[in-house]
Amino acid sequence: MNWIFEPWPWYISGPLIAITMFLLLFMGKEFGMSSNLRTLCTLCGADKKANFFDFNWKAQRWNLVVILGAAIGGFIARFYLTDSPKVAISDNTIKDLNQLGFISAGKAYLPTELFSNDVFTKPLTLVLLVIGGFLIGFGTRYAGGCTSGHAISGLSNLQQSSLLAVVGFFIGGLIMVHFIYPLLF
Repeated sequence: MNWIFEPWPWYISGPLIAITMFLLLFMGKEFGMSSNLRTLCTLCGADKKANFFDFNWKAQRWNLVVILGAAIGGFIARFYLTDSPKVAISDNTIKDLNQLGFISAGKAYLPTELFSNDVFTKPLTLVLLVIGGFLIGFGTRYAGGCTSGHAISGLSNLQQSSLLAVVGFFIGGLIMVHFIYPLLF
């Protein structure tokens, strides 16, 4: 029963993702968390404030099930299928992260230096959160979808725009991690 607590190998999780994508394509649906959140915002009345949210959300009700499933799945995985909150990363990575100030590296799933309530007391962190949130929101809208939508759904549909978006996401992430982040911290 110890296999339950280990990450599933690619040859199990990969085909499960492929089957899910096939079923979505077969039913004429597209997957992406930003479209799911758009449906949720419209349900909550955002269509009264912005035309972007003015669409028939009832035709997209299945998106709400995806959000609920992701939340329930994450809860089950964390509290019932994980024997430790530690992340299995190499000792070299832990050492590098410790040098950058992440003392919780390898001890917790999310670095407490970034994801604790203490981050809201630091002005620089607040400014970075606001700018980062704006850039992610703008980028998602400008790219016509989020990383999961383009990387999973768009590439499954062989969409060239999704390939370009995914390449852009990775290049942006590499630039952030290797050049911008070290300048900020």
